[in-house]
Amino acid sequence: MGDLEIRAAAAEDVPAIVALLADDPLGALRESPDDLAPYLAALERLRADPNQHLVVAVRQGRVIGTLQLTIVPGLSRRGATRSIIEGVRVHAGERGSGLGTQLIEWAVGTSRREGCALVQLTTDRSRTDAHRFYERLGFEASHVGYKLPL
Repeated sequence: MGDLEIRAAAAEDVPAIVALLADDPLGALRESPDDLAPYLAALERLRADPNQHLVVAVRQGRVIGTLQLTIVPGLSRRGATRSIIEGVRVHAGERGSGLGTQLIEWAVGTSRREGCALVQLTTDRSRTDAHRFYERLGFEASHVGYKLPL
């Protein structure tokens, strides 16, 4: 794994990122790899915000993983800053290789350097493998999440 690079995502990475996002039963329903325009526009918004970190894991020139880390200043917890991990995906051929752990360790380390008091994430309740993965890394299922489509 020594040849692995975790770096900021660039426009040329977007097709590979979208393919990763679409490569599961839930993502296949939500993502549209045939139209990259909204993803490219979103990347520009992310790159303009210093609290957003969209990264890719690259080996031998190939994008094999991704995640988004958002730094959120707040008033609760005595003015604590927290981070939110979103959109964690690992290429199917790389699952079980330790890459997911390396991505999460990158996110936790970055959160610490940014002065965050805690890291949080959500995962769909149907992703039982992901639940075990996050619990193994020390995350606790401490809350119930809700969403409201707009």
